[in-house]
Amino acid sequence: MPTTQDEIYKKVEETLIEALGVDEDEVTPEKTLMGDLGAESIDFLDIVFRLEKTFGIKIPPGDLFPDNILNNPEFVSDGKLTETGLAKMKESMPHVEFGQFDQDPDVSKLQELFKVQTIVNYVQNKVGG
Repeated sequence: MPTTQDEIYKKVEETLIEALGVDEDEVTPEKTLMGDLGAESIDFLDIVFRLEKTFGIKIPPGDLFPDNILNNPEFVSDGKLTETGLAKMKESMPHVEFGQFDQDPDVSKLQELFKVQTIVNYVQNKVGG
């Protein structure tokens, strides 16, 4: 099983190429899944399935990508994550690099957080690499 970041990255790259039908040169750590690689919500199920199979891990619903956070009025108000919502996301998704999102936690910008590197970070945490 791959355990170094480079090994994990290569397997994640292969997974995204197969799941999204993109070329190898399109997949780089900073590319966003939706904006840059064209992933749609249905693709996330395929990506999760392929990652589980490739790495021999179980990915619970909402563990890799947000699940019910956006439907909770305690976590979202006026199209933005509340302080509580942002704290909950950070707690439940340590693999996400929030960067500038802290300054403007607009839910429409959430998709920008989910990059190739986000998946690599997640898998690395899961396999203990």
